[in-house]
Amino acid sequence: MLIRDIVKELGLKVVAGDAGIDKNVEGVYIGDLLSLVMAKAGSSNIWITIQTHINVMAVATLVDISAVLIAEGVEIDEDTINKSNEEGIPLLKSDLSAYELACKLKEMGL
Repeated sequence: MLIRDIVKELGLKVVAGDAGIDKNVEGVYIGDLLSLVMAKAGSSNIWITIQTHINVMAVATLVDISAVLIAEGVEIDEDTINKSNEEGIPLLKSDLSAYELACKLKEMGL
């Protein structure tokens, strides 16, 4: 499933990283502890988190995450936005909780 399709279906805001909007998503990972994300998230996952520090983009790049989805409407650091654009990893945002987003992604077949 393409990130573009997920954005449209869930009404997500694309904050940055538009260049990667046609990447494929093969799974979902939810977590806020960066070391655990590095150990457990899979390549081509969409990562749901409330962390917005620039290190989120470093972890996303390391793990080859397809997109980072910020839940709960949390504000995103400008450095993180800039890094998302630099890496071409879409940085998405929603006011929904991580649980609500996960349920909707499950309904979409992820």
